[in-house]
Amino acid sequence: QVQLVESRGGLVQAGGSLRLSCAASGSIFSIKDMGWYRQAPGKQRELVATIASDGSTVYADSVKGRFTISRTNTMNTVLLQMNSLTPEDTAVYFCHAKIKNSLGVFWDYWGQGTQVSVSS
Repeated sequence: QVQLVESRGGLVQAGGSLRLSCAASGSIFSIKDMGWYRQAPGKQRELVATIASDGSTVYADSVKGRFTISRTNTMNTVLLQMNSLTPEDTAVYFCHAKIKNSLGVFWDYWGQGTQVSVSS
């Protein structure tokens, strides 16, 4: 059993900052990728940023230069530092992890989602 536990989001004013964290726990052999996706009302879920086990990162164009994704030394926690937030960043943010279990099989896991709201 694997769980992804996300920190609480929040409400911030435009131009403000917020940091999200997500910790993976349970029957984990290794974690390949961890990342964040978001879904705004009426829109499809979209990639925000991901970070691989080698530290390589991918960002959505809309957040480049404003958001930074990182992983802790244990590699089981992913952080998303969000700066210069705009109302367009308002969405439910979901943590994602691609995790290999003891049988060598990779599975996709999702957090429960956390609301980030940015007021203008």
